Order: sequence, then C-alpha cells, then structure tokens
Amino acid sequence: MLYKLKLDHILFLDIETVPEHEHFESLSQEKQLLWEQKSKYQRKDDYSPEEFYERAGIWAEFGKIICISVGYFVEKENTSNFRVTSFKGEEKQLLSDFKQLLQDHFNKPKHLLCGHNAKEFDFPYIARRMLIHDIKLPYKLDLFGKKPWEIPHLDTMELWKFGDYKHYTSLKLMANVLGIPSPKDDMDGSMVKDVYYNDNDLDRIVTYCELDVVTTAQVFLKLRGDVLLTEDQIQNVR
Repeated sequence: MLYKLKLDHILFLDIETVPEHEHFESLSQEKQLLWEQKSKYQRKDDYSPEEFYERAGIWAEFGKIICISVGYFVEKENTSNFRVTSFKGEEKQLLSDFKQLLQDHFNKPKHLLCGHNAKEFDFPYIARRMLIHDIKLPYKLDLFGKKPWEIPHLDTMELWKFGDYKHYTSLKLMANVLGIPSPKDDMDGSMVKDVYYNDNDLDRIVTYCELDVVTTAQVFLKLRGDVLLTEDQIQNVR
C-alpha cells in the first residue's frame, strides 16, 4: 500500500539525455555502422541513419546524461518540505556525484527510488552509463540476483497501469487528468538536444528537469490520496 510508505524514504528523480556527439559525422566509422544497425527497425525507410541520429539520446549506447534532478521530502515539526537539486555537466562527474548521494543518504533497505517511466528508461540508462564510465553500480541500481519484490524502485507510470502492460501515459497527461497544476515550462523533451547543442543553455534544461521531478512527486502524492505540495513547500537547493 502506497500510503504506508514514508515519504522521506523516497528519492524522486528524472534525467535529461542527448546524443553523445552533436553530429553523426563525429562518430567513428564503426560506431556509425552500429548506429545504422541499432536504429534500423525504428527508422525503417523514412529516415537515413544520419537524419535519425537526432533521436540517439534515448539509447544509452549512443547518448549521454547531461542532468539528473532529484527531489526528496524533509519532515520537520509536522510539516513537509520538498527539496530539489540537480547534478549537471560532464557526465562521469555528475554520475559520480549522484552515486555519492545514494551512498550517503539513500543506501538503506527502506529507501526507494521513484520516477515516471523510470523502470524502462531512467534507472537502466543511469546504470548503463555508469558501467560505460567504469563506475561501480551503487546498491540501489545493481539489480543482479534480486527478486522482483527486492528491487527498490517505484514508477508512477507503472502504478497508473494497474497491470495493463501495453498502456503508456506521459507525465504531462497524468498530471492533467489527475488535476495537478501544470508547471509553467518553456520547453519539452523534443527540444533538449537543440537547447543543449545549439543554445548552450544547460540551466534551462535543468529547470525543465526539476519541474518534472516536482510533477512526479505531485503525481505520487495524488496516487496516495495525499494533499498536493504548495509552492511554499518546494525548495531549490543549488
């Protein structure tokens, strides 16, 4: 039962990713061929491998993480605050910093990680990129040998499925149908690559990522039947 979970035992998170290189031509010949093979069924005959490289950020083998935003509840004197912070910039360093956060503050069996569509995307993406950078996986992301009920992950989209494995619902749609106020952002996920490579505006991406973390936490509260966070309860820690 969701309402039995302590909110301050949960770390909410979201990641933003882009293609590892700005241009397809920057890939080695071998990597270009591997990309052509990897993307063959998704792009079909509609796009060339070079044209389809715009979407390379969704694959951990061809993309990279530029931001991990996290949020957590702090319980004090019968009130709850939700603190949000981000790890950004050079990928190996931000992954190392994120791992340190897990080891220092979210390393006990009672602690859980939560995201939207995170079991399919965020959690495995982070784990794969850590291994690529020779970073030993933290306990919360090392799933080898764990039974399903031992995996410390929550997923708001999975909770919304109610067993319907074919059903995909975006975070924005869930927030809308659940009556959660939509954050006033000026971009969406399809714009991240251009904002990163063309505009060089990482801070704008961080703000967008943090808003998704807050929305994920609000959706989780709604699924529990709890009162939503007010603006006064949300604190940025940078």
